[in-house]
Amino acid sequence: QTLDTQLNVFAEFKPVLTDQQRATEYLFLANIDPQLQLEVLGQMSPRPKLVALDSMNFWIEGARSHLEDIVGAVDLVFMDEGEARAFAGEENLAQAASRIHSVGPRIVVIKRGEHGVLVSNGGSLFALPAFILDRVVDPTGAGDSFAGGFMGMLAATGDLTDGGIRRAAVLGSVIGSFTVQDFSADRLAALSHDEITDRFAAFERLTGFAGLETGGGLPQRE
Repeated sequence: QTLDTQLNVFAEFKPVLTDQQRATEYLFLANIDPQLQLEVLGQMSPRPKLVALDSMNFWIEGARSHLEDIVGAVDLVFMDEGEARAFAGEENLAQAASRIHSVGPRIVVIKRGEHGVLVSNGGSLFALPAFILDRVVDPTGAGDSFAGGFMGMLAATGDLTDGGIRRAAVLGSVIGSFTVQDFSADRLAALSHDEITDRFAAFERLTGFAGLETGGGLPQRE
């Protein structure tokens, strides 16, 4: 729970993008004043293939109109479950996602901390647990790490299908699971590609199960 927010240097922050930055294909508007998010999006040329944003209660409560403007202009929104409920005015997360969709974004990603994540892609729901850890040091930064892994996967593969979005959520969860195992960015700084690959595979084993045979049903007792 955030008790107080001080903008400090961000109070006067006015980002000006380079030509190379303006042409990026995947844009993540991290948590900051929604007016600045709008200004950054306005500098992009051409419009990116995918625009995502993150926000927080500070902006939901204090800059609602501007936040709705930018939410309506992006493709994907990251919010934690408290923020999603506050923005949507709905306690039920599926209903909250539907309400956020109605503002504009096609993809709504609701971060649920130790309980995982709920992804709504045009109304197609995907629920993913958090990766099971036997030791957590500090959860600070897990949400940002999740978003970074998520966006990195999309940018690396270019796969914006439902399956691609789901795999991005898995990689985001994997990256977040490393972040909480140490303070600051220390665990990420020491992370290897093989470790990420191994944990992604472990996550697949953790969450996978054999479905019903084609045309088959659940057994019934006579």
